[in-house]
Amino acid sequence: MIGGRYRIVDTLGSGGFATTYLAQDLHIPGCPICVVKQLIPPSQEPNSLKLAKDLFDKEAKTLKKLGREHDQIPQLLAYFEENQEFYLVEEYIDGNDLSKELSLGVRWSETEAADFLAQILGVLDLVHKRNYIHRDIKPPNIIRRKSDRKLVLIDFGAVKEIYTQSVNSQGKNRVTVLIGTPGYMPSEQEEANPRFSSDIYAVGIIAIQALTGIEPQQFQRDYKGEIVWRDRAQVSNKLANVLDQMVRHNYLERYQSAAQVLQALSNTTRLPLPKLRKTLAFLGFSGLLVLVVTIGSVLWQKLKPESENFQLYENLEQGIKIKYPENWQKRDVPNAITQEVIIFVSPKQDKQDTFQEAVTISVEDFNGTLDESVKILKGEIKKSSRNANILETSETTLDSKPARQLIFTSQVDGNNVKTLQVWALKGTKAYIVTYTADVNDYDKFINAVEKMIESFKTN
Repeated sequence: MIGGRYRIVDTLGSGGFATTYLAQDLHIPGCPICVVKQLIPPSQEPNSLKLAKDLFDKEAKTLKKLGREHDQIPQLLAYFEENQEFYLVEEYIDGNDLSKELSLGVRWSETEAADFLAQILGVLDLVHKRNYIHRDIKPPNIIRRKSDRKLVLIDFGAVKEIYTQSVNSQGKNRVTVLIGTPGYMPSEQEEANPRFSSDIYAVGIIAIQALTGIEPQQFQRDYKGEIVWRDRAQVSNKLANVLDQMVRHNYLERYQSAAQVLQALSNTTRLPLPKLRKTLAFLGFSGLLVLVVTIGSVLWQKLKPESENFQLYENLEQGIKIKYPENWQKRDVPNAITQEVIIFVSPKQDKQDTFQEAVTISVEDFNGTLDESVKILKGEIKKSSRNANILETSETTLDSKPARQLIFTSQVDGNNVKTLQVWALKGTKAYIVTYTADVNDYDKFINAVEKMIESFKTN
């Protein structure tokens, strides 16, 4: 028992200065699972112990703020000291880390790589703006959350930093504790001089690893120390140029912020929307107001009851309205890069429910006709979705306006999915509604989806 309330269930990892446990919080009904990180100070010497405590409090407050500001960073639930040892209690993220995906030997497509970059760089943009460097970005520290398939960045270097500074404060026996993982950290970080661009380097390395199927420590380098990889991946020159600049050997030649990389990506690639990673990366065509309805289910999942009561969501700034089931959770996620505005997430029905339905509304601009948009979407579907098969193209209405409808099937992450798209144009805006589900579960949720689509209005 830790802190009189956290019962240890399992040990997730252990190092020379910290141990991470899977635990149950006995003070909350249902005893939910959480992650407890235990930090053992390197010295019991009073000055060193005081410094460790001061650093611990400072780092914990920073982590707590970051978790509150971004839903792809675990929330810090509590932090405390007990018997001169320090503890961080974090939200447990149910999912699989990226190392498991990459170990399968399946190379990512350019769409999958762009989706990864958009998500993780979006997280880093906030982290860096808070003057914080992660310092240990690698596949095991990125979890694909089961509930919504979002990538969550975990294991910030705070605990290691506390240990490092506490050890070095002892003066005579200065010890250098390296924070980072070989292969994913650049030369300046190996010299204990990490920068914002060090995190950017790590993200670029993961993308290249996923595109080529090559482990970072096996990368070939030229005489300048630059990574040679383009001949091992099928990727556009535009995206490859961005990745090359992310992983430059000289940190001064890299992008200096996550925002710079995102801007470069938006200028050179069709950034996929994070909520659409399963099938809808193709919706990132420039200039589009996108309403995305993403609803999925695993094959074994039981039919979930639909709420008969709907309530109204209205966004005055974007000029949109939509009714959604009252038992769905509303998440405000304004994102200037992906244009996401709001996400509606269905409730879990039981402990076995590993996939929560979701509705995402995103906003962009589009100049063109309906017929032009059909050609664009069809082209992007065939280009970006594996084994895509367009079943139907027809005319319909959305918000009482002429619209188009596409129905197609594809394979995403090994799942056979079926997708419905409905969209209309208004001035220089386009409104797109996309419903996606497992092929066998498509009909289960179509009634609720149709009600939401029928209720969607623009001002």
